[in-house]
This record gives sequence, C-alpha cells and structure tokens, in this order.
Amino acid sequence: MKIKVISRSEEEETKEKASDVRKLHRNLDPNLHPFERPREYVRALNATKLDRVFAKPFVASLSGHSDGIFTMTRHPNQLNCVASGSCDGVIKLWNLTSFTERTTIQSHEGFVRGITFTPDGKYVISCGEDKTVKMWKLDMPEFTFNEDIVSSFNGKNAFTSIDHQRNSSTFATSGVNVEIWKHQRSTPFQTLSWGYGTITKVKFNPIETDLLASCTTDRDVILYDIRQNSPAQKLTTTMRNNALAWNPTESFTLAIGNEDENVYQYDIRKLDKAMTVHRDHVGAVLDVDYSPTGREIVSGGLDKTIRIFPVDSFKSREVYFTNRMQRIFSVLYTADSRFILSGSDDMNIRVWKAQSSAPMGILSNREKEKLEYQDKIKEKFKEIPELKTISTHRRVPKLVYKKRFIKNEIHKSNMRKIKNVAENSGQVVKVPKVLSKHTVKVDK
Repeated sequence: MKIKVISRSEEEETKEKASDVRKLHRNLDPNLHPFERPREYVRALNATKLDRVFAKPFVASLSGHSDGIFTMTRHPNQLNCVASGSCDGVIKLWNLTSFTERTTIQSHEGFVRGITFTPDGKYVISCGEDKTVKMWKLDMPEFTFNEDIVSSFNGKNAFTSIDHQRNSSTFATSGVNVEIWKHQRSTPFQTLSWGYGTITKVKFNPIETDLLASCTTDRDVILYDIRQNSPAQKLTTTMRNNALAWNPTESFTLAIGNEDENVYQYDIRKLDKAMTVHRDHVGAVLDVDYSPTGREIVSGGLDKTIRIFPVDSFKSREVYFTNRMQRIFSVLYTADSRFILSGSDDMNIRVWKAQSSAPMGILSNREKEKLEYQDKIKEKFKEIPELKTISTHRRVPKLVYKKRFIKNEIHKSNMRKIKNVAENSGQVVKVPKVLSKHTVKVDK
C-alpha cells in the first residue's frame, strides 16, 4: 500500500522572530473557492460599517490664543512642532505630541498676516499689518523663542503673506507688490508686479524653488520666476482667489481656493482650463493645503466646515465640523499626513485625524495586515450601491445641508434649461465646459 503524508521541515515552518511573514499553504484555484466573492462582499460590508462606527476624527483642541487664528505653518524638520499667528499679533509654538504650548511672543501690532520657518528650522520669520517683517531665533532643543529680534525688515506698506524659499536664505513677501528679500539685506533686492491689485497670498514651489505663485484682489493668479525681473504668466478668473498651494510631488500642479465656493487644480503648463474642480463647499474657500503625499487636498472656508478631497475627485470624501467652530482661516496637514490642523475665528486650533476611523495607537503586524486587507476589499466593492451609500453618507449642519440642496437644484435647473432649449430648437445639446468656465483669460 502506498501512503502519502504531509512532510514539512521545522526550519521552514518555525518563525524566528515576530516580524517574520507567516507561510500560508493555499490552493488559489478559483474552482475550489466558489463562494469567495460573496464571502469577501460580506467582509467589505462589515468593514465599511465598522469604519462609520469608529469614525471619531476629532483629536484635540489647542487653546491659548485670545483672538482668531489667521495663519499656521509646520516646522521643516520637527514632526510635532507647529507655529500659529493670530489677529492680535501673537505667535505661538505648539507641541503636537503633548498638545501643549511651547512658547509665545507678542510679535506685531495688529494681524499676523504670515509666518514661516527658515529651511534649517532655527528661525521664525513673521510679517504683519504694522509694515514690518521680523526674524526670531529659536532656542534649541526646547524650541522656545529668544526675546531678542535677530533682524527686522521695514516695508512701505502692510504685508499680507510670507513664504520662504527652500534651501536658501531668500524669502518673499506680498502686499502692494511681491518683494524678494535676503536674510543679510534690510531692503528687498527684487520687486515684482503685474497689474494694480493687492497681492494677498504668495507661495514658493517646493520642487522648482525659483518658481513663485501669488493671487491678487483683482481675480488674478500670477506666476513669477525670480531668476527674471518680470512675471511669467497671469491667470484671470471669474471671481477672487483667496488661497493657493503647490502640490509637493508634482511641480506643475497648483490648487486655488476661490470665492465661488470651489477649489480648482491647474496645470501651470496649460492654464486655459482647470484639471479638476472640487465643489462641495457652500461658502467661500479661505485656505487650502496639500497632504505631503500630494494625493489629497484639505480646505476650509466660510461655511465653517473642513473638506478633504482626493486630487482626482470633484466630491469630498470627508467633512469635519463642530458646533462651536467658526470661519476657518487656516488649514494645515502635519508632515506625516496623518493629522489635519484647522485655525478658526473662535480662537482654537483643532487637531483632526486625516482618516476618521484610523486607530491612534501602535499597531502590531497582524493588525496592519488586517487593515490593509480591509482597505483592498473595500476598494474592490466600492461601487456596490449598499457599500457606496454607507461609506459616503455624512451628517452636516442644517444650514450647510440646505445650501447644498439649493446649489444642487440650481445646477439641475441649468442643465434642464440647456436640454429643453436644445430639444425645442433642433440643436445638439451643449453641455457647459465646467473645467474652463472659471477661466476668463491667460496672459503671458
């Protein structure tokens, strides 16, 4: 008689350490697993329901400011260090590990309009409505302010924002014009302007470091190359732009927050139409920021909500709000893209999870494998109506819900009107070009 036995060596089956991958002996022949798809569907459905059960995005509130928070920035080297500036001229440094205040200083008279770290992280540069730019030294390793001002730069007009070039001693300020400064000089060595509108925001490209973008009060977005003495391109839009942000992984992608309640993504190589329109807000968008991975955008605005958009989707995947939160002047991703900070008019900085149901603690290898598997099967069945309804449903404030309903009805009415005109006139239905209707003209 011939007997077949299973023989396995002890060396192959024994794990030497906890991080070793388990050996799975499995026959992947689909004929042997006729119920695989129904079983995975049930798992995906349960995982989607549990995501909504455990969706608790709010982490903490950083209180200490006595006026609305107008601007925030993260430290270039320290993951848990963030600086914020308020409307009463106070700058604070925060420790995100313990959710405590590191240090505070009265920097300006009036609004702190902009704040940035130097590339080495040893200095903080701020600008305000008192026509001054001040540089402060941080005492290491406590990250506390030295009371003495390292440098002070005086301007002719009030400043509206500031940003620092990567890996250099050059920074840019905005106001009546865009001015380029050096740490060692007390006056700007370059002044750039195009048109007569006040510059409200200025941002350096993190990859093409000589490229600079700004938005103005007369509906323009202007691109500069500081190696030249003249602007490169100007985009004029239908309504005013309040904020802009560069994609940290694609040097040619620019996000713009607009007064028409939308966030637009543009490819600067082709400015005649937007790449994507993100349109879930029901109030003017006041600030935008990319995640460090470049795959998501966070925005905040006058509707008192925070929206998280995938870069390729017009619809937000998350909406965050609280009953006491007011207008959101500033939003910011942390450097590990796990958390989002929002600064609002109610004097609080709120910390949110980027993934609302993500666990906070340290995960074992088996827990990580389980979460990765659940993400895969949820992605596989995401278009099934039952799963889609559960995963996309969000509760929002009553006012936001009503405004969103009215906005959708106006859109449906416009589309119905276009269709009726076309049918009664014998013409082909012309759908308006959503991506290009925001653009008025492009100058070069």
